[in-house]
Amino acid sequence: MSKFSFSRLKPGEHRITGVLLVLFFTALGVIVLLPFISIVVTSLKDSGMVIRNGFNLNISAETFTLENYKYLFTGGDHNYFIWFRNSIFLTVVQTALTLFISSWVGYGFAFYEFKGKTLIFICVLIVMMIPFEILMLPMYREIIAMKLNNTYLGIMLPFLAHPIAIFFFRQFLQSIPKEIVDAGRIDGCSEYGIFLRLIMPIMKPAFAAMGIYIGMMSWNNFIWPLLVLTDTKMFTLPIGLTSLMGPYGNNYMLLISGAVMTILPIMVLFFIAQRFFIEGMSTGSVKG
Repeated sequence: MSKFSFSRLKPGEHRITGVLLVLFFTALGVIVLLPFISIVVTSLKDSGMVIRNGFNLNISAETFTLENYKYLFTGGDHNYFIWFRNSIFLTVVQTALTLFISSWVGYGFAFYEFKGKTLIFICVLIVMMIPFEILMLPMYREIIAMKLNNTYLGIMLPFLAHPIAIFFFRQFLQSIPKEIVDAGRIDGCSEYGIFLRLIMPIMKPAFAAMGIYIGMMSWNNFIWPLLVLTDTKMFTLPIGLTSLMGPYGNNYMLLISGAVMTILPIMVLFFIAQRFFIEGMSTGSVKG
């Protein structure tokens, strides 16, 4: 049985297939964006309308209001800007450090031969398969023993050598010819210089792809910062927004408008780096 190939299609069939693919992916995109659109529309309504009718896409001039965002930015009973600043700081620092450290480890696995290399890499793969909830308690006990609780370092430290990032960088670097490293050594470049001057510029697509993943992970991280942090002034956005829900009242409209503003930085990051993201993902999957 012969395999299907687009090259065998006639010109008219090509156009029909192209139109069907566009319609399919457009419908798929609408379905994916529908929850976000629903949240945005709901954030532009007053609380009474939301309580009566729930989440829906209906909006009119009578129900349209920006009071929720005005209260989000000017209200004095919450610390939204402090939470936002904390999340930005934590995301930027953790993403930069994780990319740098994990890329070094991936570089070592890809270009160096040392005793126990295979066993250590198998351990990296095993850690990738273990749910975080299983590792959470021993990690928390270590942070307490190191007296890093209620610090940003305590949040970042367990994830700086991220197993998924190590695996991704190792796969990406295996597609790079080893002659580049040999040429650098012949020219008298140090081992650190080879990585910083020769390898890192080639890894820009991989850094962009993994930067989006690590950034999203850090920005949306909830359980681990909730365990480590106790000071409300150090809360990140996910924890801060959750604190608005209590046993004696829930400020749903502030929570919804805050959630919309929480999504925007990640969307901006993706749109800026999407070209490198696609290039890095496709290149890193060529060779295993």
